[in-house]
Amino acid sequence: MSKAVMSALIRPLVEPRLPDWVEPLWFMTKEQALEFAPEAEIGWFDLNEKEPMVEIAHAATNLKWLNSIYAGLDFMPLDVLAKRGVTVTNGVGINALTIAEYVVMLMLAHAKGYREVVRAQERHEWLLDSPGKRELAGERVLLLGLGAIGSLIKTRLEAFDMKVIPVRRSGGEGALRPGEWREKLGEFDWVILAVPSTDETRHMIGEIELAAMRPNAVLVNIARGDVVKQDDLVAALEAKTIEAALLDVTDPEPLPEDHPLWSLDNAQITMHLSGRAQTKMFQRSADRFIENLERWNKGEPVSPQMDLAAGY
Repeated sequence: MSKAVMSALIRPLVEPRLPDWVEPLWFMTKEQALEFAPEAEIGWFDLNEKEPMVEIAHAATNLKWLNSIYAGLDFMPLDVLAKRGVTVTNGVGINALTIAEYVVMLMLAHAKGYREVVRAQERHEWLLDSPGKRELAGERVLLLGLGAIGSLIKTRLEAFDMKVIPVRRSGGEGALRPGEWREKLGEFDWVILAVPSTDETRHMIGEIELAAMRPNAVLVNIARGDVVKQDDLVAALEAKTIEAALLDVTDPEPLPEDHPLWSLDNAQITMHLSGRAQTKMFQRSADRFIENLERWNKGEPVSPQMDLAAGY
């Protein structure tokens, strides 16, 4: 028998499907999780707050496999888990579909000035012209990050007849390598950030990159807030050296009520809701976990596995 310590929140979706060799220990609180953690060989320690998850992971000294619904686990003690030889599966791809749809929504809403349309309806005012006249067709997109989310964004934007140029390590036809995109920033109408948060990607967009963008460029960030130097972005938006920023993520989160981003007309803040705009997240994660349990028992690789050294 392998003891699995898991949140009671996913119990209804998982318990009826658990194999006989798994002994589940369900927790409702951080205190319960900390009590069970040293016994866990398999752990699913997800909570709404990150600090307790870190604490529980430290306490799980016998852990062999850690599973999570979160795609970004950069806040976890990955170095400790690596030293202990823990296999980590994360939530990469679980939210990819809804996030890709959210990107399309944000881009269309900006292009057509849809926020102004909604405001006009609230005022009961019949507009005589469209507040936005931009067409996506024919525009060029620089896509930084071609993982599960980026791949879905690419196909959806190509359906709008946009020219999407991804950045990936291997390069390839129609793609740029990581060292090539900065010098070409001025060629793009849209810059989309869909990269994981790592030391390498932190603050990858700052004053220099923003200054290299076109005046009509729109920055879309559904990665992590710290991928962008936020003060530099605010300065660029205030000076209107770029057209707009569509931000599902900020640094910090929640964004303080008095932060200047809230009141900028050329910034849209969507409160990290893109991955939550769905009803299937927990079901998808439970299905993946049950499939992985079967692989784990057979000694086969579970997926998607994190590269703990790379941080994603």
